[in-house]
Amino acid sequence: MNRDAFDDPILLELVRYSLDAIADEMALVLVRTAYSINLKNTMDMCCAICDAEGRLIVQGLTLPLHLGSIPEAMRAVLAKFRGRIEDGDLFVLNDPFEGGSHLPDFFLFRPIFLDGRHIAWAVSEAHHLDVGGKTPGGNGCDATEIFQEGIRLSPTKMISRGERVEAVFDFIASNVRVPRHVLGDIDAQIAACDTGRRAYLALVQRYGYDKLMRCIEALLDQSERYARAAIAAMPDGTYEFTDYVDDDGIDPDPIRITVAVTVAGDRLRADFTGTAKQVKGAINATLSFTTSAVYATVRHLIPGNLPNNEGFFRPIEIHAPPGTVVHATLPAAVAARGLTGFRLANVMFGALAKIAPDRIFACEVGADTGISYGGVDHSGRPFVFLEFGCGSWGGRPRLDGVDACGSSVVNFSNNPVEVVEWEYPMMIERYGYVADSGGAGRYRGGLAIERQYRFGIDGGQLQLRGDRIKFRPYGLQGGEAGAASRNVVRRNGEENELPGKCTLVVSRDDVFHHRLAGAGGWGDPRTRDVAMVREDLIDGKITADFARRWHAVDVRLGPGGEVLEVTRP
Repeated sequence: MNRDAFDDPILLELVRYSLDAIADEMALVLVRTAYSINLKNTMDMCCAICDAEGRLIVQGLTLPLHLGSIPEAMRAVLAKFRGRIEDGDLFVLNDPFEGGSHLPDFFLFRPIFLDGRHIAWAVSEAHHLDVGGKTPGGNGCDATEIFQEGIRLSPTKMISRGERVEAVFDFIASNVRVPRHVLGDIDAQIAACDTGRRAYLALVQRYGYDKLMRCIEALLDQSERYARAAIAAMPDGTYEFTDYVDDDGIDPDPIRITVAVTVAGDRLRADFTGTAKQVKGAINATLSFTTSAVYATVRHLIPGNLPNNEGFFRPIEIHAPPGTVVHATLPAAVAARGLTGFRLANVMFGALAKIAPDRIFACEVGADTGISYGGVDHSGRPFVFLEFGCGSWGGRPRLDGVDACGSSVVNFSNNPVEVVEWEYPMMIERYGYVADSGGAGRYRGGLAIERQYRFGIDGGQLQLRGDRIKFRPYGLQGGEAGAASRNVVRRNGEENELPGKCTLVVSRDDVFHHRLAGAGGWGDPRTRDVAMVREDLIDGKITADFARRWHAVDVRLGPGGEVLEVTRP
């Protein structure tokens, strides 16, 4: 029986998961063919399929925090090239003020044609190892305007009718420190887009274009219905939350980020009025990135297996005043905007916890730390090392926070020690948990992670993009804040504390020790189950003094420090 997609739920599910598989396959192709560790290991990227008008049909594996970026970038490409898009073309952009996010994020767009008709787009977005500019890695906090941060590409055709526009590739290669890696990662993105193009055309051939488009419209409407139903189940009202970034790396003042989340019927509005003005340093975020943070966090309160498409966006409104740190305008520096993205997620979760206190976890680490190290290695070749240190989740309403896990809005993975030491002139001398660093609570916050680097050359440039030294990750429902982060550099036997954001020259055998913040706890620590306290003591996650102070227990230790007994008076 030949039924329309609207009344054929089996067909709809088949199409939906076929689209998911296409986006996921694109992401896997990108990861497996990439050159840089930031894509191969951290997986700082995403892939998607959009329709001919740029609507997000499906977005697959990897970063939730990129959820709203692709539609904005698509609009910029269409605004510039509509009517001039041909089969075999491929477009690139990275300009944050023309559809992009920050300069290291390259968006690539491959139009998909069927019998001479433009029907869809295959899209890949990836964070590149370097984009030129004043700081290796393109992620520095100390730029004061976009022009210092690297090459800017407004929507540009880099492949025309199947032929590479060599001038574009040459321009990129001549303006980055490690062209082999950057061009290799661009080729990986192209491979991902080509994979998406082939797979989407196969899907069209299987179902027919008209039937497939009816299914896609139905899936967009389905996502909207799910989202509206979930929002309608929330209590109406306005819920506010405020948190702070320690500083911007130039001025010492804290930077306020505040949100008022209003639920009215089946609509939700996130209003960032009251947030600090854009700052001198490079932690300013573009509106598209702020939008992505809102979508990624609200998604946590949408039950069920929601189709990952633009229909979910329809009942959500974002207001971020222009000229603020969450809606920066030219010529603001934005390279380190990832830090602000994490704080946006933190304030959104803080507000959402007032809506659904039984479903939202306490504050995560609250800022992955961007660490870049660049110079010339022993063979005379330029190198750029870039990694984002991932921390732990906050305590949850029924479970402890997850230790050493990428944030819920990025899903990052770590760089294995062996890979780092093989590829770069450096050693990782320590990598592990920090005891007593998770916020105390009925459910403990995840532990802080520490990592220690020994540098192998003279004259290398080290750049840090960190936070949570002054404003620790908050607890919820009576839980305590997680421990603060810390940066220390040791040279010639002396230790010096470093701020969260800085750039410095390091020499051979200098040692940099970084400790991420711990995550916040959930619930009154004095109500934590004694058996769970005992288990933490045995595992070395907390000390006896910590247990006595926060959990109101008596701890009896043996002569070798072994845990003999834990009781609550």
